[in-house]
Amino acid sequence: MNRRALTSVVVLLVGAGVAAQAPNDLMQNAAVKAALAGAKASEAQTVEDQIRFCEIPAPSFKEEVRGRELQRVFTQLGLQNVRVDKVGNVLGVYPGAAAHPHLVIAAHLDTVFPEGTDVKVKREGNILRGPGIADDCRGLAVLVAIVREMKKANVQTPGTITFVANVGEEGLGDLRGVKELFNTTLKGQIDNFISIDGTGVHVTNVAVGSHRYRMTFKGPGGHSFGAFGRANPMGAMGRAIAKIQEIQVPRQPKTTFNVGTIGGGTSVNSIPFEGWMELDMRSSDPASLADVDAKIQKAIDTSVVEENARWGKPGVITVEKKLVGDRPAGNTPENSPIVRAGLATATALGFTANLGEGSTDSNLPMSLHIPSITIGGGGRGTDAHALTESFDMTDAWQGTQHAMLLVISLVQK
Repeated sequence: MNRRALTSVVVLLVGAGVAAQAPNDLMQNAAVKAALAGAKASEAQTVEDQIRFCEIPAPSFKEEVRGRELQRVFTQLGLQNVRVDKVGNVLGVYPGAAAHPHLVIAAHLDTVFPEGTDVKVKREGNILRGPGIADDCRGLAVLVAIVREMKKANVQTPGTITFVANVGEEGLGDLRGVKELFNTTLKGQIDNFISIDGTGVHVTNVAVGSHRYRMTFKGPGGHSFGAFGRANPMGAMGRAIAKIQEIQVPRQPKTTFNVGTIGGGTSVNSIPFEGWMELDMRSSDPASLADVDAKIQKAIDTSVVEENARWGKPGVITVEKKLVGDRPAGNTPENSPIVRAGLATATALGFTANLGEGSTDSNLPMSLHIPSITIGGGGRGTDAHALTESFDMTDAWQGTQHAMLLVISLVQK
């Protein structure tokens, strides 16, 4: 048994003695019981919502149309103060008897897929196939299902819940939605935060931090024959990629890097005046992230020097380094009330939830030391961020029940 699995078992046992009683008590409440039953019975509606949301294109920075649909649904379901903030986050309030405890539960609107991607969802038995069908259209559908069934059952809560369909979680979106939420829209107002992202029933309490760069190599360019002998920006970039691929990183804490996109040049018979690459590096440990970042920076600088030396032209090739993404690492302690509640609500429902790590909207509040976790939306997703992405609907209602009971649990006095 590895350390992560052992930790999860210990926390489950502690939670059962300390935090699981509240979910069990809540499940005896007639309205809560009805809402949980409704979450299971209405899974077909939740799936229909999931498909409908998914078939509205929403690349990062272009989430407006999908956002308008969530705004319409929030209003239709009777949430109060439904609004869109200045970056495009859609908010709606489920008021409690008091303003606090104030829980924010969110799912992200955006996908990694560019404009023009075919987002039509296909059904094959219990399997749904389509870009974004799991990440994060399932989260959006569960968000809506919680509101729908709590309203239908007339669940009353001591504290207040704000439901958010947020922009900018993916890629170069760089968490701009939750950054706006915590820094401006709801600054100083949030007691607990949940992100629904991914599938299954799980609790993510460790935030994997990341640095993302666009590195642009520049030179004079010229004719491939007439100007042969000039240093080539693509040569420097190629050297850099080769050096980066040889960098050694620790397995624990898991630390990664990836050159994801490259481009540049004007024609096959021209020495390019520019070449660029975008790269990503990740770790849940800030020191390990800083270390791999430093190694990559050194590899790039060395490659520029080597390319210039190869052609005997010092200083001809230069590199511009632009940080385009900075997700902070962090964690919510395993013994914190929100983590224990996430595990205890699963146990009370008869499910198993393991602890894990990931890079999600919860990174930001974790770095601010605001109690935060990310949970799954049920079902089983495969091939996330690929055109072949799929979602297995088998027992997917478990994710909705888990999210709902957790939400209700966290707004008790």
